[in-house]
Amino acid sequence: MKTKNVFLSFAAAAAVLLSSCKKDDDNNGGGNTSELVELTGDLDTRTLTKDKKYLLKGQVFVRDGKTLTIQPGTVILGDRRTRGVLVVDKGGVLNAEGTVSEPIVFTSNQEPGIRDRGDWGGLVILGRANTNQNNPAIEGITPEVNFGTTNSTANDNESSGILKYVRVEFGGIEITPNNETNSITMGGVGRGTIMEYNMVSFGGDDGFEWFGGTVDGKYFISHAMWDDDFDCDFGWTGNVQYGLVVRYPGFADQSESNAFECDNGPNDNDVQPYTTGTFSNITVFGPIRVGDRVSNNNFAHAIDFRRRTAVSIFNSVFAGFPRGLRMNQPSVYDNYTVHNHGVLDNNIMVAPNMGNAFRAGSGVDVANVEAYWNNANTVTVGPQSASELSIYTNLGLNPDLFYGSGQLASDYPSNPNFAVSSGTLTSGADFSNAKFSEPNRSGFFDNVNFIGGFGGTDWTNGWTEFDPVNKEY
Repeated sequence: MKTKNVFLSFAAAAAVLLSSCKKDDDNNGGGNTSELVELTGDLDTRTLTKDKKYLLKGQVFVRDGKTLTIQPGTVILGDRRTRGVLVVDKGGVLNAEGTVSEPIVFTSNQEPGIRDRGDWGGLVILGRANTNQNNPAIEGITPEVNFGTTNSTANDNESSGILKYVRVEFGGIEITPNNETNSITMGGVGRGTIMEYNMVSFGGDDGFEWFGGTVDGKYFISHAMWDDDFDCDFGWTGNVQYGLVVRYPGFADQSESNAFECDNGPNDNDVQPYTTGTFSNITVFGPIRVGDRVSNNNFAHAIDFRRRTAVSIFNSVFAGFPRGLRMNQPSVYDNYTVHNHGVLDNNIMVAPNMGNAFRAGSGVDVANVEAYWNNANTVTVGPQSASELSIYTNLGLNPDLFYGSGQLASDYPSNPNFAVSSGTLTSGADFSNAKFSEPNRSGFFDNVNFIGGFGGTDWTNGWTEFDPVNKEY
């Protein structure tokens, strides 16, 4: 990563610190733009205003009955030393509604040039909607905080607030293996919660992770994650339309990094509700642009389905992961071919080579996985040299929107254009599958023509940031 030099004497730095940082006193009034307000412990109902900056120190909670409102244009910093994290507890409400020109930004408190994944703990939202686990506790928070309601739909329409035009940068910390916070963690969140135009960047674990619940979302971006981009668990049954994944090739998790990693639970036990979340119109730019080699061998699959999951994906394009689709257990394969709990339909896979396009776990025949995919989806081999980049352009993908090997984070286009105006992806979307008529999905999905996350309009324009490492806040 590029490092920006910061020239500031020790005395000047001390003066700035003394004049601009104060303990949270619940004062919602005015102040100068350099004022830094610390947020700690349990917050009372309050509003954060854009004329200040805020510092999350340690675990900060919005508890049951409290509401945290954040004005458009507000910047909230996560403290690296204390592993700052914002937790919206069951019954708490976060109203964070930014705008295209004034997004709300959660980011690292480190200086430009030295920010890194996992600088702070990210955003955790908890609710009382249905899960398939018995009184589960959310990962990464101590002492334990429980979420969700087991096998009951009574709270499925609950609202934890609104998250719109919001960026979360450098959030997510692995405390111990399989015990992490993510950029945005959702546990038992209800579908009354509004999540639209959310971007996560350089997270220390997953981008978006759902532990049960029913919450929906539109216009999600996962950029340069450490582990997985979309991680679904514990019986999440919500929906997502319009998504973008861009992977930075330099780092990946030792547990294997995937675009989609979906489970039904922590093991292969038959517990319900099944994880049947449904995605449509997702574009994935993986870590490989040309050839079949990746700079970090921990990158794995575009889609990794495990432990009885039944997630559905439609009208999406996956390019640049070392391997394509893996079905890990017979229970997963049966959920797609026998029970029809999950569906993969009308998707396009661009694989580095055909031999790695499909994988299977013990007890599953890889030829059957391939046959299932080919019945309603397509797969093609990606470019093996720079002279074959037309494979992408014929689809409608701009090859410059892959990072490519050897690039620094700051080398990515500062104002990328993801709109698709020509090529295969401009048409052919299909919303006729019975899955779209299910009660919790009917009326949510826009019946667009294009495959992937974009048609002729680039919905990332104006509110996103693809070089947060060096961004001045």
